[in-house]
Amino acid sequence: MLQNSEIEGFMFSSCREVGTKATPAGVIRLLHVVYMTDKADLFTARILYHARMSEQPTTHFGFRDVPVTEKQKLVGQVFTSVARNYDLMNDLMSFGIHRVWKRYFVSISGLRPGDRVLDLAGGTGDIAALIKPVVGDKGDVVVGDINAAMLNVGRDRLTDRGVVSGLRWAQLNAEALPFPNNSFDAVTMAFGLRNVTDKDKALADICRVLKPGGRALVLEFSKVRNELFSKLYDFHSFQVLPRLGQLFARDADSYQYLAESIRKHPDQDTLKGMMESAGFERVEVRNLSNGIVAIHRGYKF
Repeated sequence: MLQNSEIEGFMFSSCREVGTKATPAGVIRLLHVVYMTDKADLFTARILYHARMSEQPTTHFGFRDVPVTEKQKLVGQVFTSVARNYDLMNDLMSFGIHRVWKRYFVSISGLRPGDRVLDLAGGTGDIAALIKPVVGDKGDVVVGDINAAMLNVGRDRLTDRGVVSGLRWAQLNAEALPFPNNSFDAVTMAFGLRNVTDKDKALADICRVLKPGGRALVLEFSKVRNELFSKLYDFHSFQVLPRLGQLFARDADSYQYLAESIRKHPDQDTLKGMMESAGFERVEVRNLSNGIVAIHRGYKF
C-alpha cells in the first residue's frame, strides 16, 4: 500500500502535469495507478489533487470560475464557434444598434489622415472598415485578434469589398503586443476587452505601444443605469439571447457565455480607474443607450 507521502510525491513529481495542465491522460494514468494499490489511497489522492487545483489562481469565464491558464483557450473556443455568424448575431442581439455604436465610436476617435492605428479584437473587420477611410491612403491600420477564425472572416470579408490597401492582419495577444514602444497614434478595441484574461496587463501594454499624445478608445458593454431597463435587458440577455443563438447559430452555450461575460465586465467607473492605473490621463467616459455600452477614451502623455 502506498503511503500518503508517496502518493503526494507521485502526483506532484512523476505526474506534474496534473497539477499544472491537468491533462485528461495524466489524470487517468495517475488515478489508475493509485486505484490499483488501494481504494483508500485513491480517496486520498483525490483530496490531494483537488487541494492542488484549488491553489491555482482563477478568473471568471462567464459566471464560472476557471484556472487563469484555461480562460484564453475557452474564450477561443467560443469565438471560433461564433465567427461565421458573429455579425448576424450582433444584429439580432442589438436590433442593429451595434452598427450605430461603432460608427459613433469611430466618429469621436479624433483620428486624422496618415494616422497609424491598432484595432485590437478586430474580429470581423467592421471597425477597421470604418477607420480606413478616415486615416486615408497614407494611414495604416493593423487589425489584431487572438482568434484566427475571426481574423479569417474579417480579412475575407474586407477583401471581397475591395478594402485591402493599408490594412494588415495579425494574430496576437492583447496582453503581450508584439510592437515596439511608441508605435501607434491610436489603439481601438471594440467589444473585446471583457474577454481578455488580464485586463490590467492589456491596458498597460496598450499604453506602452501608443505614441506620446496618442489615445486609446475602448467600446464595451457596461452597466445599465436605469433599474427597470436593466431588468428588461437581463431578460433579453439570459432568456432571449441563448435561444437566438440556438436558432440561428446552433450554439446556445456560446451566447450564454457572451451574456454572462457582459455582467462580469468592470462598470464605467471601475474601468476608468483601471485605465488611469495603466498610465492613461484625461480618461473620459461616454454612455450609450442608457449605459448598455460605454466608450472610454484616455491619452498617453
